Amino acid sequence: MYTDKELEALARAAAELASGLPVDPDRGDAAADEALVQVLLDTARRLHDNFPYHHPLYAGQMLKPPHPVARLAWALAMTVNPNNHALDGGRASSAMEREAVARLAAMFGWQTHLGHLTGGGTMANLEALWIARELHPERGVAASALAHYTHRRLAGVLRMPFREVEADACGRLDPAALEAAAADGRIGTVVATLGTTGTGSTDPLPDILDVAARHGLRVHVDAAYGGYFRLLDTVSAEAARAFAVVDRADSIVIDPHKHGLQPYGCGCILFRDPSVAVHYRHDSAYTYFTSDDPHLGEISLECSRAGAAAVALWATQRLLPPAPGGEFAADLARCRRAAVALHGALADDPAFLTLMPPDLDIVVWAPAGTTAGEISRASRRCFHRAAERGLHLALMEVSAALAAPWWPGVRFDEASVTVLRSVLMKPEHERALPGILKTLRAAAA
Repeated sequence: MYTDKELEALARAAAELASGLPVDPDRGDAAADEALVQVLLDTARRLHDNFPYHHPLYAGQMLKPPHPVARLAWALAMTVNPNNHALDGGRASSAMEREAVARLAAMFGWQTHLGHLTGGGTMANLEALWIARELHPERGVAASALAHYTHRRLAGVLRMPFREVEADACGRLDPAALEAAAADGRIGTVVATLGTTGTGSTDPLPDILDVAARHGLRVHVDAAYGGYFRLLDTVSAEAARAFAVVDRADSIVIDPHKHGLQPYGCGCILFRDPSVAVHYRHDSAYTYFTSDDPHLGEISLECSRAGAAAVALWATQRLLPPAPGGEFAADLARCRRAAVALHGALADDPAFLTLMPPDLDIVVWAPAGTTAGEISRASRRCFHRAAERGLHLALMEVSAALAAPWWPGVRFDEASVTVLRSVLMKPEHERALPGILKTLRAAAA
């Protein structure tokens, strides 16, 4: 919600913006129109019908409130409504995008790169796979069974063969299975996920890079969720191994609208080799005429893109640099500590069954039971009871093969089991943890 001080800051910034732009003297003040005010009030009332995504007792899906500076910078930029396709549509915001994207690339250890913002991770991953197809025609893409479903879907859009690779009990791609899959030479690209959306698992990137080197594969890292965790030294040992070599990947996707404190939608695609720009090259006689410098639309599949997203990200990184040891990293560390503490408390409580320890800040568990069917019913019951008490969780289906190694005493009478899942991506989750555990125990009783 906007506070009085935030609105005051926005008013001061808007006045500063207005002082640098010409004013249309014939334009009226639309805010003085009572009908407009009434529509805004009606809009606010309709928005009451939402889960409390901003609250620490919302511990379900990947929804993190934007930082106030991001919301305010976005609102400020929208008074200009820049379009970061061609420079004459967004000169200032295009420059801010380049600076913001360069900062993300540097976070992964790249001083040279090609990259830009996108509407989200799906579009960013599409660009990565499209470049992979251009570089390896007729060869397909491989990804873990727990990778985001978008990779299989995008491979279909691009008419690329897709191969699913088995995951281990920790939800990570199995390098031996990848080696076997790559043996026939039909795979050209492998997707390594650093932070799967289901369990938050990090694929073993060092091993994947070794397999890729032996078989001539491109390595695309989908770090849409987990990318910012490279700033921490407190992630799991497997995650630390992966982040230590992420600079060796060919392309990386990260979503600032997840842990980067940005409004939706703000994704980012990065390529290590800037020469892949040749595959984007096209001409537009009515667009690219104001500058000899490359326009962002010349290195992007998307055309019109909101310059406000770049302004918001630039402002956030100016206030909270994504660097180890800073305030941004400290808040991320609180999310990680909350997840480790929640998993530990549930593992020590006989009323619950836990799966793999978290690599990042996602925890997966279930109420105790003797069969998969019983556990599924108990999970759904706990989900609803927790919501009645103000604690909002998420449900997830996991295969019996994934759960069985963690629950040797459970009989799997069904092929999958419903479990509970929490994404502890707000730093406030750490202080809210005692209340979360109390509610969970009451809901599972």
